[in-house]
Amino acid sequence: MTATKRNTDVFKAIETWAPKHLAYDWDNVGLQVGSFHKPVKKVMVTLDVLESTADEAIENNVDLIIAHHPLLFKSMKQVNVDTAKGRTIQKLLQHDISVYAAHTNLDTANGGVNDMLCDLLGIQAPVILEQSYTEQLLKIAVFVPETHAEEVRDAMSQKGAGHIGDYSHCTFQSPGQGTFMPLDGTDPYIGKQGELEFVDEVKMETIIPAAKLTPVIDAMTAAHPYEEAAYDIYPVENSGEAYGIGRIGRLSDELTLEALCEQVKTAFDVRNVRVTGDLSKKVNKVAILGGSGEKYIHKAKQMGADVYITGDMTFHTAQDAQVMGLSIIDPGHYVEKVMKACTKSYLDDYFTAGDIEVIVSKTNTEPFQFI
Repeated sequence: MTATKRNTDVFKAIETWAPKHLAYDWDNVGLQVGSFHKPVKKVMVTLDVLESTADEAIENNVDLIIAHHPLLFKSMKQVNVDTAKGRTIQKLLQHDISVYAAHTNLDTANGGVNDMLCDLLGIQAPVILEQSYTEQLLKIAVFVPETHAEEVRDAMSQKGAGHIGDYSHCTFQSPGQGTFMPLDGTDPYIGKQGELEFVDEVKMETIIPAAKLTPVIDAMTAAHPYEEAAYDIYPVENSGEAYGIGRIGRLSDELTLEALCEQVKTAFDVRNVRVTGDLSKKVNKVAILGGSGEKYIHKAKQMGADVYITGDMTFHTAQDAQVMGLSIIDPGHYVEKVMKACTKSYLDDYFTAGDIEVIVSKTNTEPFQFI
């Protein structure tokens, strides 16, 4: 029988995909309302947490809401239940519904919101528009008996050590002889108390992202046969994987700006877009950033974009882009709704069938109407 899952199990799943350290420092990600330890059977994924979203969660007996936009973004000095946000929090607490937000960490993560948008639009070989984070790398050297080298290597690799590009289990090992003397109170796997022991061992070296150091050490010590595993950790100058906001790549075929607008409307399921530039102009290199991305127009131009797709474009910024020869397509902020179905799919794959049920919110939180 499958063990009961708790909120923290779902949080771990999300943070495996979109670690919290990828979020911008001004953001508020993670648990917003509720408990880390509450048992969870039903999860609802939404873009926003409004009072209508809370009502939907109550109606569907949801235990946990996973949202993209944080419910608690700006500081609150009071929870006034005469306001919409106050009532929302009250309803969530009364019905024991927790809320967790994955915002800019999900924007920047591999396979996150901006990659989802690229996939829908068919952008080829997208790269980061604006880099915001580079992994710090460490090297770990573990001394392990030859008999257990494979087991220890596999345990560490499963937790993220030894990954270089598209390769896993990347280690280098050299043979040697280890010595130790078990003292009083020990229960040695090899040897006897008070006697110097010589053991054929290997020194296994591999690279670890600093953010994964703790789980890798935990996995290594669990797989290691000794009571006290011997290992060294070194800083290295190698650059780890880069993460960042937005993406830029090419369309599979050159299109007119007008044709691309129609493709954007279809791909992102929006009725209208705002656009600047010559509609008959041919475009191929496309930058895209879900949500509000107007401050990156210069970066998009610098990287050679013909057109930049982002939401919440203001008047004067659009003029600036037009003057520099960068076309803008603004499909609105709500295109980030793509995260709902993709997050459900990810959680369905992460958990064993029957562990939890994941549903997608049907509440439309788009504030604008187009008439």
